Amino acid sequence: MKPRVFSGIAPSGSPTIGNLLGAIRHWVRDQERFDNIFCVVDLHAITVPQDPAELRDKTWELAALLLACGIDPDRSLLFVQSHVPEHTTLAWLLNTITPMGWLNRMTQFKVKAGAERETVGAGLFNYPVLMAADILAYHTHYVPVGDDQKQHVELTRDIAERFNHLYGKTFTIPEPMIPRVGARIMSLDDPSMKMSKSDLGPGSLFLLDSPDVNRKKVSRAVTDSVGVVRFDPEQPGLLNLLTILQILSGETSAEIEQRFAGQGYSAVKREMADRVVQALEPIQARYRAFAAEPEQVDAVLAAGAEKARAIACPVVAEVEARVGLRAPRGRPAGTAI
Repeated sequence: MKPRVFSGIAPSGSPTIGNLLGAIRHWVRDQERFDNIFCVVDLHAITVPQDPAELRDKTWELAALLLACGIDPDRSLLFVQSHVPEHTTLAWLLNTITPMGWLNRMTQFKVKAGAERETVGAGLFNYPVLMAADILAYHTHYVPVGDDQKQHVELTRDIAERFNHLYGKTFTIPEPMIPRVGARIMSLDDPSMKMSKSDLGPGSLFLLDSPDVNRKKVSRAVTDSVGVVRFDPEQPGLLNLLTILQILSGETSAEIEQRFAGQGYSAVKREMADRVVQALEPIQARYRAFAAEPEQVDAVLAAGAEKARAIACPVVAEVEARVGLRAPRGRPAGTAI
């Protein structure tokens, strides 16, 4: 059997070129290599305030975009998180054995809560436990994540190992899988920050933006006054542009530096913009086809949820039995254990 991979992406904001290069392209490429489960994590999205109508629209849009990018429902499982109630059931069960101290150490909660830490919903605090449930419900072997999510996968491992220790071997212990190149695509206007699906300013290149919009954003991207084209961490703005260009072109760092030797940053921006537009053109065309016949996407998501439940239900049932909420399989309810 192929190793199983679970990947989740939240429908907050709109997917960017950073999501495509840092995650989605790897998901598409590895569909033959792994037993892939892809989930639109709408329950994670509501840990912060959302407009209900917009959330529904963005959930569908994201699913359609994943299909347009090349996720194949004949080779991979695609569904919406809230359509599989086993995720929330398992999250509650895992909450009962997850120490508060572990969650207090989660850096993303501190960042997202900020000064409102005492007033945000408890869901934001418990977000990592729901993520653990997403992963553990499917006996996942690998979780593709960026550096910013690695801590959550490590927490998932801790929770799984704690449960296995308390109640017996139940969960597969997952491993984080971090791409070497392009794992974090940074904002065009602030290269110290990750490119965000929720940034409506000039820092993010959205998959559904028009060619003109994306060209304009690239042309205004922050660089520096050094004037030398090189892959140098001391030139973070330029390095971000070169990283995007490198992923899209498939060239080595040395080849790109040699090709742009003696040229200014504008040449880098022009070529990068051309390659972004070229990469997004077929994705946008396929998305428009899905938008014209939305029932195709709805059918994929319904079938995906049914298949996901077939995997997750036995796992949750075993967890319930181990903690004493139901009789183990093969033993009638109400008998002594």
